[in-house]
Amino acid sequence: MLTFYPSVPAPADCYDRGQILKAAEAALNAPCEHITDAAAPLSEGGPHDFYSNGDYWWPDPNQPDGLPYIQRDGETNPGNFIAHRMSMRRMRTHVSALAAAWRLTGEEKYAAKACRMLEEFFVDAGTRMNPHLLYAQAIPGVCPGRGTGIIDTLHLIDVPFAVEALRGAQAMTDTLYQALRAWFGAYLDWMLTHPQGKDEQNARNNHSVTCFVQLAAFARFTDREDVLSLCRKRYKEVFLPEQMAADGSFPQELRRTKPYSYSIFVLDNMVTLCQLLSGPEEDLWSYTASDGKNIALGLDYLLPFLQDKASWLYPPDVMHFESWPARASFMIFAGAALHREDCLRLYASLPYESQDEEVRRNLAVRQPMLYFGKL
Repeated sequence: MLTFYPSVPAPADCYDRGQILKAAEAALNAPCEHITDAAAPLSEGGPHDFYSNGDYWWPDPNQPDGLPYIQRDGETNPGNFIAHRMSMRRMRTHVSALAAAWRLTGEEKYAAKACRMLEEFFVDAGTRMNPHLLYAQAIPGVCPGRGTGIIDTLHLIDVPFAVEALRGAQAMTDTLYQALRAWFGAYLDWMLTHPQGKDEQNARNNHSVTCFVQLAAFARFTDREDVLSLCRKRYKEVFLPEQMAADGSFPQELRRTKPYSYSIFVLDNMVTLCQLLSGPEEDLWSYTASDGKNIALGLDYLLPFLQDKASWLYPPDVMHFESWPARASFMIFAGAALHREDCLRLYASLPYESQDEEVRRNLAVRQPMLYFGKL
């Protein structure tokens, strides 16, 4: 069962009652999502197996059949198969909005629809998604799936918090609750033991950070203290000393063709790790490595460039640069835990939600209020 640390109320800026209820009303009228509704022609798996293509891989114009695909870093191929990814994201968005509305109002209609969506996506034998990502971010002509594809389920971290928020609702039966815990427990085990999961854990950039964000969220939901300890160890012994530079930047992200958005993305997930892993016995918010690196240093580096994008020291991103910055949950999480008014002011100054799909794809948390124990 999830517990919430630090035990501080959610900042008022972390939720907008009107916007949440508007999203929840839309979710009430939305169909339930299933990856089984969209066949993936190139997948080596079955209808219950999630499939996607690597974003930056394109047909080779010098080959008659375009195979094998070639990489164009930072440039998303619009011809890629994304139906499963979008279905999963819509489910997450609807469920988190409905759970937030249930938490705000106690109206059973929101909980009932959320639970129906959860059951059909994760539990029902005819429509459930299998708990693995063997065929995610496949590259036609190269491989049927890769460890890097695990980043596609980053959007699922909202789901355990939505499920916990729904406990107490009539629709969240113990049978459904335990079935959802079983699904996330099975997926967690797959991530920990399969070679693709191990590859992603050992990546040297944002991919490993996002992998451990998922491990932390799913381990909290399934009471895996051993995994939570592993996540804290990785944060302290690898992510801070090896991925963060002395000035608080993340060099592996700065060398990409989208350095601005990748810098935001990795910091967002580093902060989320602090939110997920901090507790009474260990507080990552205040942890400082022997070389002086901590999460506040990362915030101090990046925030000035978010407050004034014209001051950015690196080339603009090759795509979507004009759509950043956007509201991100790290501003709320860090603002609350570290009493950073600059983070809270930045969050409040930005539009409620970006309309750019690339930006939305890079922001995992839709309802930050679900991550706090009090309102």
